[in-house]
Amino acid sequence: MDKLERMKQLVKEILMHNHNYYELNNPTISDKEYDALEDELLSLEAELGVILPNSPTQRVGGDAIDKFVKKTHEVRLYSMNKVRTFEGLKDFFNDMEKFVKNPTFSIEYKFDGLTIVVEYQDGKYVGATTRGNGEVGEVVTEQVRTIRSVPLEIPFKGKLLLRGEGMMTNSSFVRYNKKATEPLKNPRNGVSGAIRNLDPKETAKRQLDYFCYEVLYAEGRKFSSQEQMHMFFEENGFKTGDFFHVVKTEKEAEEIIKAVDNNKNKLDIMIDGAVIKLNEVAPREDIGYTNKFPKWAMAFKFEAEEVSTMLNDVVWQVGRSGKVTPTAILEPVELAGATISRATLNNIEDIRKKKVKLKSRVFIRRSNEVIPEVLGLAESYSFSQEIEEPTVCPSCGTHLVKKGPLVFCKNYYGCKEQVVSRWTHFVSREAFNIEGLSEKTIIQFINNFDMRHYANIYFLNKEKMMCLEKFKDKKAENIIKSIEKSKRIELFRFIYALGISEVGIKTAKDLAKHFKNLHELKNATFEQIDSIEDIGEVIAQNIVDFFNDKNNIEEIERLLEAGVEIYNESEAKSDKLKGLTFVLTGTLQNYSRTEMTKIIEENGGKTASSVSKNTDFVVAGVEAGSKLDKARALNIPILSEFEFFDKFLVK
Repeated sequence: MDKLERMKQLVKEILMHNHNYYELNNPTISDKEYDALEDELLSLEAELGVILPNSPTQRVGGDAIDKFVKKTHEVRLYSMNKVRTFEGLKDFFNDMEKFVKNPTFSIEYKFDGLTIVVEYQDGKYVGATTRGNGEVGEVVTEQVRTIRSVPLEIPFKGKLLLRGEGMMTNSSFVRYNKKATEPLKNPRNGVSGAIRNLDPKETAKRQLDYFCYEVLYAEGRKFSSQEQMHMFFEENGFKTGDFFHVVKTEKEAEEIIKAVDNNKNKLDIMIDGAVIKLNEVAPREDIGYTNKFPKWAMAFKFEAEEVSTMLNDVVWQVGRSGKVTPTAILEPVELAGATISRATLNNIEDIRKKKVKLKSRVFIRRSNEVIPEVLGLAESYSFSQEIEEPTVCPSCGTHLVKKGPLVFCKNYYGCKEQVVSRWTHFVSREAFNIEGLSEKTIIQFINNFDMRHYANIYFLNKEKMMCLEKFKDKKAENIIKSIEKSKRIELFRFIYALGISEVGIKTAKDLAKHFKNLHELKNATFEQIDSIEDIGEVIAQNIVDFFNDKNNIEEIERLLEAGVEIYNESEAKSDKLKGLTFVLTGTLQNYSRTEMTKIIEENGGKTASSVSKNTDFVVAGVEAGSKLDKARALNIPILSEFEFFDKFLVK
């Protein structure tokens, strides 16, 4: 094979992997393997002096431009009318029923990013424009070219104008800020600044995404519904957010919108509401527009999740690893339905980057339903003060050790706050699940018993406990039973309980699934751990370092000597479903989705969150939604719960 043919083959292969990763959320090779393919292509391009028109290497960004060029939109871009109450939404539904008999309505995410129009000719990407004032925008063709979820080629060959949202995912935001000299305040600012950067190479660094929601023009193609439009996006390889519902009544819409509001912080993208449109396209022109809004669409806005307030103080706390981290004490403020008085600040370097000070006004954002994070400085005053990093442990007074931007207390067994934190984690529900051990009880145990090592808990007895204040017969008996029960523990819970830095419950499950037993994990190399999907270099190094520490190995050996038995249920019990991918939708009759997922994985199969051409079967329950419609459109076999078991698992 000559070098030009090899280039063509590499382009085709890399584009396929991009599609699997960015559109289907189903990567089939590791990052290292992908990088090797891209490096080979870059090398050949440099050697031959040839770059193919659809080469994925162009995603890194071209030359910087002097200024943005204005462009008049071929189709005017309207804003969206908004409501914040379900009464207001009900009025919208009633208005539509005056125009259309028995209307249906589509519901999609209201993305919180930057509106961008992309253009295709003969199936090839040719341009992109910002919204601007709706009539005139700015040309950002090269900036948008760096977005990997904007296909460079699509199956549709006519002229095509699509409207969508440029987005910076939360994970991309976190990755960028870890290395940034000037951290971004939020993902919304991140995408806006990236697209309006004159240097596309800077745009590429932010790893943006693009989500489609409107066909502005499709040459020779008409759409009867928003649902048909949504399927067109996916057929041509565009992201949509994997969320689309069609409803008939305001009540149905209310239930879906409430569910979205409750779960929005679990998403990797920022949304600030839901968009409700008349599903039928034909009546829209008759219903018409105001000067600003289409009358046939409405946005339901959620409560704001970003506010500013005064930073009154900073307290430094010791965690289970000995790391001493700052927490911001705030002037109480209402945010997303809760009164917020504390927020996270990662370390002194983070504080300096964000330029926050004591007695200054700061931006805070609530995400993932946990303690909010300080995003950055809103305003400082003449009386604002610099935040100083401590030099001694706030719990035990030991001199702190500096490691990069972090500080640690090395008094592993003598620092009470550190020890209490480790024990609280160790006995938690996701770890050894020892019931009855509140933080107050743990402190009693530490004060009265030798609790230097985790294994010591297995040598406690009822008589010892009865000597403690407020301990009665029943309480002591229940704790002893729970301690004994905890001796048999699943591998992923054991891994999680060890408290390895940055190893959460998901990473623990990934490790248990990959390595099968503790011995394999203990002896794993950095390269072996780093090759696991979703485990990066930092976490891989943390794991290697943990198992290279003699004290940690001795701690594990003590637990095993005390009778702890580790088993692993993540191993497949059969290969009946090997190589098959299932999507679950609707409410199943006999099993929850979590239980059904476990059954599929135990038999060698895997599940995916969205329907694609790589889906083998869809298992549908009651009130299955758009996933069922998409499965039918792609001719993917659909099974009921009973049919699934009958076909695959009943002997």
